[in-house]
Amino acid sequence: MIQSMTGFGKHVIQLPSKKITVELKSLNSKNLDLNARMPSAYREKELELRKVIASSLVRGKVDFGLYIENTGDTTPAQVNEVAVKQYMKQLQSIADGESIQLLEMALRMPDAMKTEKEDIDEEEYTSIKESLVAALEEINKFRSEEGSVLEIDFKLRLRKLTSLLEEVKDIDPERQATIREKLEKAVADLTADVDANRFEQELIYYLEKYDITEEKVRLKNHLEYFTKTLSSSDSNGKKLGFICQEIGREINTIGSKANYAPMQQIVVQMKDELEKIKEQMLNVL
Repeated sequence: MIQSMTGFGKHVIQLPSKKITVELKSLNSKNLDLNARMPSAYREKELELRKVIASSLVRGKVDFGLYIENTGDTTPAQVNEVAVKQYMKQLQSIADGESIQLLEMALRMPDAMKTEKEDIDEEEYTSIKESLVAALEEINKFRSEEGSVLEIDFKLRLRKLTSLLEEVKDIDPERQATIREKLEKAVADLTADVDANRFEQELIYYLEKYDITEEKVRLKNHLEYFTKTLSSSDSNGKKLGFICQEIGREINTIGSKANYAPMQQIVVQMKDELEKIKEQMLNVL
């Protein structure tokens, strides 16, 4: 079953003094483009978390967010008393002012607050990884559901293309007869004598030149291969993209060889259906 690259996953864990939230958002991209947002204190674990995400999501433009909210009585930020007193002393020497006013000004100065770097608690980090795994399960479920919608649309387009190919097959004898009639009429309008044997050879040459038998067979095979790949156990958007290119090549060749308005009209419809498939293909994992 195919998967979409569009998805969203979120998981929240409440610890005694902290609330941990993990969010994952993904859009389509040729490769894995991972952007991580997390508190600076947890950056040392970023590489490990990236590997976990990459092994699960494989492709897509992914935004990963780790949010830590302190819900306990303690806070990691503290007033830098030494710096604040120095600021107040300097401000006092510049202009008179109430202590509370000087304090307000000093607290706005650089380094007025300090944050003690804490080692990441292993139990807390285990909770973060559990949240990430849960969020990955959710985003993959989302991607699978979106993939199911895409698969339904692809099969609808493939049935339409198969039906149009049958129309091409049905009118092909009429097309060949029309081309032959045009060539015979053109020769008949000539005033010069024409060698019948030579004309028949040339006629066969031109009819072979406009023959689309191979293109019809290859196009049918490509459509069947696309359907088979859709039903495979893994999602392979790149492979499906290559098959789309081959389908387009055969349709274009049929159009260039058609030399018959009714068939060219069918080819235009085939190109339209294929273009819709290609647009949706950009989202397939």
